[in-house]
Amino acid sequence: MAEVLHRQAKSDVRIADPPLNRLTTSSDGSVQDEGLHKIVVVGGGAAGLELVTRLGDRLGRRRRASIALVESARTHLWKPLLHEAAAGSMDPGEYELNYLAQAHWHGFRYRLGEMIGLDRAAKEVHLGATFDDEGREITPPRSVGYDTLVIAIGSVTNDFDTPGVAEHAVPLETPAQAARFNRRLVNACIRAETQEGPVRHGQLHVAIVGAGATGAELAAELHRTTREVVGYGLDRIDPERDIRIVLIEAADRILPALPKRISEAARRLLDRMGIEVHTGAKVTEVTADGLRLADGSFIASELVVWAAGVKAPEVLRQLDGLEVNRINQLVVEPTLQTTHDPDIFAIGDCAACPRPGETTPVPPRAQAAHQQAAHMVRQIERRLRGELLLPYSYRDFGSLVSLGQHSTVGNLMGFLFGRGFFIEGLFAGVMYRSLRMLHERALHGTRRAVLGFLARGLSPRTGPPVKLH
Repeated sequence: MAEVLHRQAKSDVRIADPPLNRLTTSSDGSVQDEGLHKIVVVGGGAAGLELVTRLGDRLGRRRRASIALVESARTHLWKPLLHEAAAGSMDPGEYELNYLAQAHWHGFRYRLGEMIGLDRAAKEVHLGATFDDEGREITPPRSVGYDTLVIAIGSVTNDFDTPGVAEHAVPLETPAQAARFNRRLVNACIRAETQEGPVRHGQLHVAIVGAGATGAELAAELHRTTREVVGYGLDRIDPERDIRIVLIEAADRILPALPKRISEAARRLLDRMGIEVHTGAKVTEVTADGLRLADGSFIASELVVWAAGVKAPEVLRQLDGLEVNRINQLVVEPTLQTTHDPDIFAIGDCAACPRPGETTPVPPRAQAAHQQAAHMVRQIERRLRGELLLPYSYRDFGSLVSLGQHSTVGNLMGFLFGRGFFIEGLFAGVMYRSLRMLHERALHGTRRAVLGFLARGLSPRTGPPVKLH
């Protein structure tokens, strides 16, 4: 049966264009890049940055192709770390990677800018102008030409058009948003300490909408960090009385996308911490004072994090007729080529990649981004050689959820002769940290990733364990 499916998948694969690598030599004899096959990767998240780093090492340095990364941010922070940055339990500066430096070290070019459009006939990506904090232009509107384009711009929070979300809730999709929430949290504690009256009802309450991995992990981190912050001389605040963390989920259980056993174990840990969990609860409005639910009840909270649902950015609907689904994801073939243009690929959260035998596409997980980036390296090398492109097959290695210092729960797949098994505690925590190591290894190599891990572990911490500013 597997052999039949393999033959069927290969029959659907489109033949790549012949190799386009052409070197030109100037009058002084130096080699120019203009004749090289131009590969442009848009988006420097987990998938895009791993891809462009490997392509730069394997093709860019050897002048087999011209590699460029288009990204509107200056630095990269692995997305699964954002909840720790928001809670203040980690310093993002220790883990952020500078795109300009990474490009210099790994043989690709970094183009600052945001994709605002696409001309498929001219094979150009249109970039908007960029500005500094004072409103001065840094880079003008311009276009970047390509022979092969890979779109990897990830996902954004889906507020489902709920009133008040944009005005009163903070999403957690970027390091800037995580830093914004952390400042609001610390400011709320200082305000409560210095005001004349007592702490008001809801003043130091945090409501997290969406009990997926991000929401559940953030709730656990906040349980610890809020108490750490208060412990630094904020004597008028009683954490047990004044601080309340509420986790709200529209599904009938938390972590609805993960196996039920993981959900139940995580719920028990959250209950033990005293985190208030509401399931089967739909938010209909967010106000400056809290949340209104569909049953008419109101949850008082001045701090709201919206982590319920994701969608791909709206710009994907404006890319010269490329096919998208209802949440703006680019629809791709098993080869990761877009359905309307074989020269354009999409990977990561912004791609709706089919799964044989499944009704839903590949899930938006870090392991999928890592796998697709590795597969795309081979695809592009085959494309440059004029060979058939191969279908991508998603492998689920399991799921892990870290609940701060309390515990880690999850399941691992593909072990013990293909059977999955449940893990919890220390071993699960080690496996969770190893996922970050895999990402760092893809960006820096094994030696630098291990040295960085050891340096962070051995360096004495001179400041407080949580961010206080």
